[in-house]
Amino acid sequence: MFITWVMQEKMTTMSSHICENLCREIHADSCGELNKLGLFQELVSLSPVECRKIRQVYMQMYREDLYNNFKNVGNLGKVDDEKQDGSSSNSWAEVGLSMLMLNPHERDAVVCREALERNDVKYNVLVEIFTCRKSSHFLLIQQAYQSRFQRHLDQDILKIEPPSPYQKLLIALSASHKAHKVELSQHIAKCDARRLFEAGEGGAGQVDEAVMLEILSKRSIAQTKLAFSSYKHIYGHSFTSLLRKRKCREFEDAVLAVVRCISSPTKYFAEVLNGSLKSGDKEALVRIMVSRAEVDMEDIRKEFENKYSLDLKSAISECPGIPQGNYKNLLLSLLENTH
Repeated sequence: MFITWVMQEKMTTMSSHICENLCREIHADSCGELNKLGLFQELVSLSPVECRKIRQVYMQMYREDLYNNFKNVGNLGKVDDEKQDGSSSNSWAEVGLSMLMLNPHERDAVVCREALERNDVKYNVLVEIFTCRKSSHFLLIQQAYQSRFQRHLDQDILKIEPPSPYQKLLIALSASHKAHKVELSQHIAKCDARRLFEAGEGGAGQVDEAVMLEILSKRSIAQTKLAFSSYKHIYGHSFTSLLRKRKCREFEDAVLAVVRCISSPTKYFAEVLNGSLKSGDKEALVRIMVSRAEVDMEDIRKEFENKYSLDLKSAISECPGIPQGNYKNLLLSLLENTH
């Protein structure tokens, strides 16, 4: 069978011939039973770049978007699974595969929209994207969001009801991506650290909203990260420790989420992955594994092992909440593809 031969190939870039033949097999799978034809394992073994090439070639050949095809199958399957036994592992595998078909900025735009459309807005997902993406990438996210949904991301955030402190922080972070100074300033970082201290520990013990929003909106993410590092160096403890000790408003809770993501993304994602494995949050697992596969998954894996004394691959393999099947294969393949 053709796919067996493809699986034996160790090619960094797939040729057009291989792509076309694989697309023909996908198209022949009219029932969407990827596992039956062995296609699912083949597709998840590809790199994200190769997945996007498959999507491009498939669009040229059949005028159909594989992202939509896989996403629709996954969503239908989730409904069926929930009716049967409450398990949606295989369906989330299809959704994860659909995410691999998108360009990173296009995927982030879709994830942002889905986070905003929830009855309970998933602010943690938005914070991840607004803080852990390069400014050049964030601009592409905004463009993709407007192109796909005919809406403006910032405006949709401002329109959230009921109002939340996260709205102010997200808009400030959006503005921060326009602060394109390449060189970091230790002097500015120390001044910002001093302002944070004076407005917090040196003042009323609460984070001054005006100071925090000004720093977040006028500094790049990298410069803000340097300010938090300077804070710890000058005052002997992290800014997050102050927030955890003295938080008493929703604003402090929201700031803590933002600061954690900015200060150490790898630590943050390692902690979220651990929590998701324990709770069985399949959506969070696949979102992070896919989005960080091309960025820093190997660093996250090292952080996970250092923090929990367990390799992430073993944690996924041995997780009782993740049954054997396509979903587990997807997560493990994403780990393997980071080497």
